[in-house]
Amino acid sequence: MDIQLKKRPWYIRYKYYLLAAVIFVAFMVYVMILSMGPRKQRIDIDSLQISAVETGRFMEYVDVEGLVQPILTIQVNTKEGGFVDHIVAEEGTMIEKGDTILMLSNPNLTRSINDMRDEYEKQLVNYQNQEINMEKQTLNLRQQILQARYEQSRLKKNYELAKEEYALGIKSKAELEVVEEEYNFRIQTAALQMEGLHYDSVASSLSRKILQNDMERERKKLTRELEKLDDLAVRAPISGQLSFIQVTPGQQVGANSQVGEIKVLSQYKIHTSLSEYYIDRVTTGLTATILYQNKRFPLKITKVVPEVKDRSFDVDLVFGDEMPDNVRVGKSYRVQIELGQPEEAVVIPRGNFYQATGGQWIYKLSEDGDKAYRTPITIGRQNPQQYEVTTGLQPGDRVITTGYDQFGEAEVLLLEN
Repeated sequence: MDIQLKKRPWYIRYKYYLLAAVIFVAFMVYVMILSMGPRKQRIDIDSLQISAVETGRFMEYVDVEGLVQPILTIQVNTKEGGFVDHIVAEEGTMIEKGDTILMLSNPNLTRSINDMRDEYEKQLVNYQNQEINMEKQTLNLRQQILQARYEQSRLKKNYELAKEEYALGIKSKAELEVVEEEYNFRIQTAALQMEGLHYDSVASSLSRKILQNDMERERKKLTRELEKLDDLAVRAPISGQLSFIQVTPGQQVGANSQVGEIKVLSQYKIHTSLSEYYIDRVTTGLTATILYQNKRFPLKITKVVPEVKDRSFDVDLVFGDEMPDNVRVGKSYRVQIELGQPEEAVVIPRGNFYQATGGQWIYKLSEDGDKAYRTPITIGRQNPQQYEVTTGLQPGDRVITTGYDQFGEAEVLLLEN
């Protein structure tokens, strides 16, 4: 006889399926928990640069490369045109103000000046002849005036004598009247003659003055032309080094043409370019330094070019009381331009985190140093060595400043040795 078996419960029959379902649900819950939590990434701590957050003196400055240039560069230009006859000074030599650099020749100018000199000498001879004639005329005028005064004196004496003889009865009244009429006539005639002589003298003096002015004007004109001959010698306008000559013997050059350049080497300046980011903060008078052989040499900004080209602008600086012994034109130095006074601030070293995060956040280590968490921060001022942190970090914190290109979007770094 068959025995009827009891039917097993469903959870016994399907226990393996139920177990599999529980495991799957648990796995899904675990995955969901991980996806909802912060993204983590394991990283080797030896591949990172970990820096401490500190309180220190922060100096905002710009570190750029500058080139040494002469304090002044002067162009050498011709005053007159002509052909280069010969070059006196050589390139690279030190010359003094007024030294001859090169000589020009200009046959047309020379011929024109010789003709003008001949014409002036003819006019000078003519002027001397006219001056002699005017001297003779002046002597004649003086002689006529002297003769007229003598006649006046003689007639006056005759008239006085005639009046005495009339009083003594020697002469008649008619004879006295004749003498008186002659005396009055001679007096009036002499007065007119004196007036005429005066006007002749004034006219002669005026003519002489006009002639003298004409000759002086011609003399100055000839002098100016002769100076053009002197200008054929191109001379140094200032003392310095003749850096180059850009003409050759026989070459024709025009007036006011550049033929060379002189560099003043009594003092030097450093020329550099800065990012347009600093254009509102860099002004003349700001101090700067260069470090050479473990010694700092002071500089001062003397010129700021306000025009921005290729996102930068030019700045000139000059040395203070002391400069390096081996300063040479074209030599480069690292220049630190100070943008303010040193101040106490919370600072961290520079690193590539700034390029990756824009300075908006950084990984800060936990107290035990096993993890690093993404932490929002605010970066203030900066210099080539440090960033100023205004919010988000405290002195004593430790942060990761490099290696951000391998962190991806991780919010928590699990640090492993």
